[in-house]
Amino acid sequence: MTVPFGTRLREAMDARGPLCVGIDPHAALLEAWGLGDDVAGLERFSRTVVEALADRVAVLKPQAAFFERFGSKGIAVLERAVADARAAGALVLMDAKRGDIGSTMAAYADAFLAPTSPLFSDAVTLSPYLGFGSLRPALDAARASGGGVFVLALTSNPEGHEVQRAVGEDGLTVAQSVLSRLAAENAGASPLGSFGAVVGATLKDAGVDLAVNGPLLAPGIGAQGATPADIPGLFGAASGNVVPSVSRDVLRHGPSVPALREAAARFVDEVRTAIG
Repeated sequence: MTVPFGTRLREAMDARGPLCVGIDPHAALLEAWGLGDDVAGLERFSRTVVEALADRVAVLKPQAAFFERFGSKGIAVLERAVADARAAGALVLMDAKRGDIGSTMAAYADAFLAPTSPLFSDAVTLSPYLGFGSLRPALDAARASGGGVFVLALTSNPEGHEVQRAVGEDGLTVAQSVLSRLAAENAGASPLGSFGAVVGATLKDAGVDLAVNGPLLAPGIGAQGATPADIPGLFGAASGNVVPSVSRDVLRHGPSVPALREAAARFVDEVRTAIG
């Protein structure tokens, strides 16, 4: 049987520190690294990040859109990055934010969660706004392959509130409904469930029950304004399950491999200090 993602993530966080670093090769960052906004620059950027960090951070999170914009050649670079990062010991979270129904959702699950896929990742981000039940093909695929999912719950962008804070007929906000469904998926899992939520670290007050017995991906640390010191106040008792996600504040130190490593290590130390 495949070891569940939640178990593997807990082990990686304990061993390497609770940190997720994005692989976000957007045009401005490629330019800052002295690289072209082309496939060659994309490949150099991705290989450098993987070389620098895949053997020492718990999670690497490639943003699929930055590879997809280059078409099939960009996807080939993404495939290589995923394979190399996993081979070096990092867990790979594909930031794809997919969400659909029926056979289309099943196809997305095949793309990112099926062991036979060249894009097979340890976990994938999903959007639940066609209804949480629409995610069932991906949830089932993750459970079968030992993979994980992170479902958007409370994102840090201000536009998200109009949907995520909306109240349903049951009196729960949409965000709370998503979190409650994730808690049900993780019931009985130990040491950590494989079905996580995305909760922005820049939020001032979650206003929901974050006890989902699963990981909480917290983007927004660094360039977006949140700091590791903000984690306990926002996440409370669930802070030990938080996976802080940092992109620009690590990646801006490239293309120097030592500088990338130093920046990531500094964030790990700050997070460990903040959450004890």
